[in-house]
Amino acid sequence: MNLKKLGIIIQREYLNKVKKKSFLLTTFGVPILFAGMYAVMLFVMLKAEGDSKRIAVIDNSGIVMEKLENTKLITFTQLSETDPEAVKNRLGEYDADVLLYISPLDSATKSVTATTYADKPMGMETAEAIEHRINDAVEAYRIDSYDIPGLEQIMEDVHSNVHLTSYTVDEEGKETISQSEVYMIVSMVLAMALYMFIALFSGMVMSSVIEEKTSRVVEVLVSSVKSTELMFGKIIGVALVALTQFLLWIVLTGVIIGILGGIVGMDKITGGMDSSKMEQVQQMSNMGGMGSTIDLESLQAMTDTAAVAEGPTGMEAVLGTLGSLNYTQLIVSFLLFFLFGYLLYASLFAAIGSAVENEADTQQLQIPVTVPLLLGFFIAFYAFRAPESSIVWWGSMIPFTSPIVMLARLPFGVPMWELILSIGLLILTFFVCAWASAKIYKVGILMYGKKSTFKDLWKWLKQK
Repeated sequence: MNLKKLGIIIQREYLNKVKKKSFLLTTFGVPILFAGMYAVMLFVMLKAEGDSKRIAVIDNSGIVMEKLENTKLITFTQLSETDPEAVKNRLGEYDADVLLYISPLDSATKSVTATTYADKPMGMETAEAIEHRINDAVEAYRIDSYDIPGLEQIMEDVHSNVHLTSYTVDEEGKETISQSEVYMIVSMVLAMALYMFIALFSGMVMSSVIEEKTSRVVEVLVSSVKSTELMFGKIIGVALVALTQFLLWIVLTGVIIGILGGIVGMDKITGGMDSSKMEQVQQMSNMGGMGSTIDLESLQAMTDTAAVAEGPTGMEAVLGTLGSLNYTQLIVSFLLFFLFGYLLYASLFAAIGSAVENEADTQQLQIPVTVPLLLGFFIAFYAFRAPESSIVWWGSMIPFTSPIVMLARLPFGVPMWELILSIGLLILTFFVCAWASAKIYKVGILMYGKKSTFKDLWKWLKQK
């Protein structure tokens, strides 16, 4: 293989792709889309409280109204009427948005029924707040009905609210906080990103091959270079396009989100978190750099006595888990699995593209290639629930599914030998498939006038 000619083909393929309007549109459009989604999410978070609700209450039970405390978003006003029919169609006259009717107390069940009437449906948050207060009132009444001194205090004392705090312990005995939900989200992001990139850019290789074959440009190209040089030049050129676009997406998305964060203000994003919590979050965030870990002693130094007794929760647990991730391993593994996973599938898609004259004829030939890719995507979703199950383990070893499944397993911890074995099998499979694809490409790229089948591909593969 002539490396100089290969370099020229790579350069041609790369420049041809990056100069297209579609490349510029997706490169700059996707970060704007992501930033727009981030802005919408912030807007919804800041505005989701909505308008305050004025609730008129008819309490025929005599036990609920005293539990209906006003808040910033809900104001309760007791009415003297006892019949809701006289009020529900005239809420405007009572300066109310909602009528809450509480039935008389049922002595048998020691409970009440509650009904609301409004011109417009209430939001779920308002409805849940009202239900919570009514249930508190009924529970308080039932406790009082037992006429046991101090029963309410006893009920509060026996109430338990245990938070599960998980730590992973390494061989040196260091404890690191771990929260499964955070690992699940990281796994999902990695698996989806890799699936999207492999499918997108491998398909781009196939489309490029079909385009050159249909326009007969390939006939001119193969007169100057070998067909294998043309195939690998095209694959590597598109890979460089993919890496360029990926890096630009990261940089541009980060810049735009940073600008939006500066405009909106971190105080609004954190929802008014008090200064002590902000200091704890900032300290833990600073410790959450690449390859760093937050051990138990550091975590205890950041939290007060009560928090240590109950274990870190909420933002502390999330940041602690994020800080415990080995980002160097994640990034290197992502690049390796993306590179060789892309090369594996791109070589197969290039062979398919060489065997057809238009994309409509690729459907049948694509099935054996796309099914393993989809299967890996589905197994990756199962990996979030059971990262050590046998189906997930084999999915992370079989080269056609391992790029996606292994990345889904990685945040949960994978022995180094398994990671090396998976990458080694992937590289070996790539070389075998690339050799087979090159043989098919060499013959198929100059075949016209006949719709190719699997039998034809097998025949081309056996040719010397």
